[in-house]
Amino acid sequence: MGLSDFAESLGRGLVGGYLEPTIRLGVTGLSRAGKTVFITSLIANLMDRGRLPGLRAAAEGRIRAAYLQPQPDDTVPRFDYEAHLVALTGAAPHWPDSTRAVSELRLSFRLQAGGILGSFRGIQTLHLDIVDYPGEWLLDLALLDLSYAGWCAQTLSRLGPRPEAAGFLADLGRENPGLPLDEARAKALSQSFTAYLEAARAAGYSDCSPGRFLLPGDLAGSPVLTFAPLPDGQGHRRGSLYREFQRRYEAYKSQVVKPFFRDHFARIDRQIVLVDALGAIHSGPRAVEDMRLAMQGILGAFRPGRNGWLAGLMGGRRVERILFAATKADHIHHSQHLRLTNIMAALMREAKDRADFAGAHTAAMSIAALRATVEETVRHDGAMLDCVRGRLIDTGREAAFYPGDLPENPGQLLSSARAGDERWLDADYGAMNFTPNAAGLRPGGGLPHIRLDKALEFLIGDRL
Repeated sequence: MGLSDFAESLGRGLVGGYLEPTIRLGVTGLSRAGKTVFITSLIANLMDRGRLPGLRAAAEGRIRAAYLQPQPDDTVPRFDYEAHLVALTGAAPHWPDSTRAVSELRLSFRLQAGGILGSFRGIQTLHLDIVDYPGEWLLDLALLDLSYAGWCAQTLSRLGPRPEAAGFLADLGRENPGLPLDEARAKALSQSFTAYLEAARAAGYSDCSPGRFLLPGDLAGSPVLTFAPLPDGQGHRRGSLYREFQRRYEAYKSQVVKPFFRDHFARIDRQIVLVDALGAIHSGPRAVEDMRLAMQGILGAFRPGRNGWLAGLMGGRRVERILFAATKADHIHHSQHLRLTNIMAALMREAKDRADFAGAHTAAMSIAALRATVEETVRHDGAMLDCVRGRLIDTGREAAFYPGDLPENPGQLLSSARAGDERWLDADYGAMNFTPNAAGLRPGGGLPHIRLDKALEFLIGDRL
């Protein structure tokens, strides 16, 4: 590199680091929470701000422009915003495919500062780097505190009551962990465990870890993803199935989990965690309890300094704000949105208390990144029901849907979940899948949503 090239590079670094500040916003979600749709709608609405009255900088006209720029990390895939937007708003709107690895996008703002001195400070630039990563990877943090024996005991204790685990438990019962490793049998057992994780995720459970078993990428078929939980292996010799699975588990932590946190997670300033709370409620008390425990583990990920290794990875930085957002609020009538928010707040409060969490502002909210329904009131058996109407994915026809009333007191749900009940005792909650609704789009108006502007105000409003 020549002297002039070095000076130019140094100048870009100084400008990017000091004159043009950057916020790194992490976006992750538990199973089926709508992460891709959230990011797509967030970008579309920040670029065309007609639907953001709750974002003060937009409402006051201080965002003079917002535009996409090349992302700063050349080795990280770009979030395919344009393709996802076409999927949601095209002639045949459909939900885009989920992202299966880390991706990133930079949105830059030209801002007029507020306050008395704002007019004297002129127009400033702020970069928003949106980092998209799978929620399953975040849940892997809990593995770093667990030995292989501890992980096996914890995992196997959860599997017993779940019908999705029957096949894996039957395969496990035919293995002897003390026998010498047979690679073909080890691979078959690992595949059986992966099949359980896939079935558990489809059934609404959140504890689908190790996350790379579901999203292997270029690690598919490697030894680091070829292990499974085994019964107590005390006394098993070196070279046994148990000891080899133990070695691979430790390799997974050191070679897969830690690099993710060092290279991506440790650099995040603000974070939103998307949760399909309605889907968990529909799946039953055990899925809600599983989600509560998953949120506890997630909050543990935002506690730098808790262990020596995490303090080193985070480099002393803290995530400043964390929003837990219940998605798909458009699947229920607005009269129940507060109840959904209260359920999220109760789940988050228990997670915060159990994790002894401190050091960041946290909040709970119910949102819909893209509103796919309209509301209407329907008479049924002499009663008036508050419903939502949308186009069903399965049939393509429009239908009105009444999902049931969420309880005013979140404790009703949480007590049943903690008790391990198989089903709700006094209520029945339904869920439907609707296609995206492209109706109502207007030039410069952004995408229809529910409280996306409020979420943005909490996450980045102070920096705008």
